[in-house]
Amino acid sequence: MIRVPIPHTRALKYAGILLALALTAGCQSTYYSAMEKVGIHKRDIMVDRIEETQVAQEQAQQQFQSALEQFQSVVNFTGGDLEVAYKDLNAEYEDSLASAENVRERIDGVKNVSEALFDEWDDELKLYTNASLRRASEQKLQDTRRQYQRMIVSLERAEQRMQPVLDAFQDQVLYLKHNLNARAISALKGEFNTIKADIDRLVRDMQASIDQSRQFVNALKQS
Repeated sequence: MIRVPIPHTRALKYAGILLALALTAGCQSTYYSAMEKVGIHKRDIMVDRIEETQVAQEQAQQQFQSALEQFQSVVNFTGGDLEVAYKDLNAEYEDSLASAENVRERIDGVKNVSEALFDEWDDELKLYTNASLRRASEQKLQDTRRQYQRMIVSLERAEQRMQPVLDAFQDQVLYLKHNLNARAISALKGEFNTIKADIDRLVRDMQASIDQSRQFVNALKQS
């Protein structure tokens, strides 16, 4: 099981405010409005949520690799208590499930605030009286949306690779649960290389999406 400390982002800095508002906000729009009143805008929240998603993905990368190492120790089992080995593998599977769900929730949070930000930005274009400034802002919105779309596609692609890996792990855990013997270990060995290849691809896709999201955040901070 892997635990990675979460950095002190702006959202964590205002953790008390965030918690109080989250408990009283009836919906996301109310939440965003309340945050703006204390000087935290949708753009700030979006950056924080993207950075938190990066941390969640890094944790997931390490957790899936940890689960793979435990699976390898089971298929290489040479003696001892096989039930203990099963329990350790099941614990890694459960941690992987939780890690995957955390990533999904973080991505949903990014999508929610981003959609709210873009809708607000689009509505504000109608308020301009200076045509030149309006065109410049509209172009910036279009550019940001394109960059965001590339990022979110990358995030979702990596996220979708998690479920097949989890399904495969679940199969191995369930099979071992009811077959604590050498024959079961032999059967699991045949699946190891496939699962390893899937996890290696998952880790690469996660890293690509982390890199993509960092580029997006850097572009936002520089604009």
